[in-house]
This record gives sequence, structure tokens and C-alpha cells, in this order.
Amino acid sequence: MFIEPPRGQGRKGWIEVICGSMFSGKTEELIRRLKRAQIANQSVEIFKPAIDVRYDEFDIVSHDDKRIRSTPVQNSHNILLLSSDVDVVGVDEAQFFDNDLSEVVEQLAARGCRVIVAGLDMDYQGKPFGPIPALLARADYITKLHAICMKCGDIATYSYRKAKIDDKILLGEKDVYEPRCRSCYYKE
Repeated sequence: MFIEPPRGQGRKGWIEVICGSMFSGKTEELIRRLKRAQIANQSVEIFKPAIDVRYDEFDIVSHDDKRIRSTPVQNSHNILLLSSDVDVVGVDEAQFFDNDLSEVVEQLAARGCRVIVAGLDMDYQGKPFGPIPALLARADYITKLHAICMKCGDIATYSYRKAKIDDKILLGEKDVYEPRCRSCYYKE
């Protein structure tokens, strides 16, 4: 007779990171993976930073209006508290979380969870953003997505800020940011 092992024992967890510039499809890819897990009858918990209310207070929403319900949280430790006994944990806009996020996802993976994290790898200045570098170092799987440069049509890896505001975090859309290739990013 087969006895299913308790959660966290006998299951292998891992960390997936989806990164890239703004408008590269990170959230859309995260939603796609999470919906597939739900279709497979896996238990899924989804989180986003409470400060991100651009499209919806609760849903994670892609630029092309794909959406999935999530739980807004103030910090990464709340994710640990709210995700016990699940198969898959999804995290969107990871760059807005505190630097403990990489340790939190490591603990979840050690419990046997599949953890899927999406976020900007660089800020508007072209510098590594928040906890993303540490997440990339710990990731088992990395997907780097690219947008299309709004100036020349080449592959874009940078998020150019059109607004002349120096705040590190500035929530915005096409009115504030546009994807740019390396060459066009550094021309301005």
C-alpha cells in the first residue's frame, strides 16, 4: 500500500526566475505557468507587493490584461506565513520586495515548493534591481525575456524612464517607461 509522504518530504522544490525589462512579458509568462499548475490540480498561492496597485489591488495583471488572483503582502516574510502546505508559490514584481526574498524562496523550495518569481532584473538606471540578483544566483531555472526597442525595433533589455524623476521606485506604464536596446538606452 502506497502512503503519500507529508508535504515537504519526498517532494523536490525548486526556484524559477522570470526576468527582463518592462514590457517583455514577465507577468504574462508568470500567469501562464501558474494557470498550468492550477489546471494540473496543484495547490497554488500567488503574491505581489502591496504597493503595486497599478491595474488592480488584488489581481496580478499583465499589460495585455491577462490576470490571476493574488494576495498583496507588505514584505517577503508574509509569503512564508501565508504559503504553508502548497505545491506552487508565485511572486510578481519581485524587485519591489525586501532583500530577504531570496532567503524566503530558498526556504519554500527546501519545503518542496516550486517557486516562480517574476521581476525586473535592472532598474531605470541599468543597475541590478532589489533582490533579483540574489534570486538569480539561487535559481534552478532562469528565463530572461526581451521587449522590442521603441526607438529602433531591436531586442530591448533596458527600461528607459521618460519622466525626469530620480526616485528609485516610480510605478508607471507606457506614459513613464519604454523598452530600449542597449544602444538606444545609452544615446539619451
